[in-house]
Amino acid sequence: MQDHEHEMNKSMASKLFRAAAGIELPVVLSLVALDVVARLLPHAPSLTPLAASALFAGVIFRSRILALAVPIAAMAISDLVLGGYDWRIMAAGYVAIAMPAFLGMWARWNGRTIAIAAAVPTMSLLFFAASNFAVWAFSGIYPLTAQGLVACYIAALPFLKSTLIGDALWSAALFGAWWVVGALLINRASPKASARPS
Repeated sequence: MQDHEHEMNKSMASKLFRAAAGIELPVVLSLVALDVVARLLPHAPSLTPLAASALFAGVIFRSRILALAVPIAAMAISDLVLGGYDWRIMAAGYVAIAMPAFLGMWARWNGRTIAIAAAVPTMSLLFFAASNFAVWAFSGIYPLTAQGLVACYIAALPFLKSTLIGDALWSAALFGAWWVVGALLINRASPKASARPS
């Protein structure tokens, strides 16, 4: 029974990937627009869809370039409005926000829902580690000592909580919507089975 359900889930996922391949550009533009608007509008710290959309792009797009374009383009466009800061911290932020796309590619390769679920907290922790390391190293706020690094991470802990919550909620929303819309499109396109007399 479990093997049958697993095969059905694999078949459904395969159909969803094929459906996504035909509409990649509109989905890329939609994700970038969502990220930019969410980043520019007032929001609670770290509750934007940037990381979740990068993970989503990494999972559903066959093209690695398109998957990476989603978070990088969203950051670049919104930074044009928000303004810049220390280029080294910005560079670390761009690398950190691109990491979920690579996690998405890994999750797609593994082909299991559990891989996507594991990628969500992982991307939050990677972003927390990378971005705050850059703040410690380049902002001048903290002494460049082990104690300074620890102090930087401790000060950022409240942001980690909201990052974990935001990434989980946005990931659930994006993947849930993709699954529902994809299932509806596949069911609509599938020929209905003819009724057979009993």
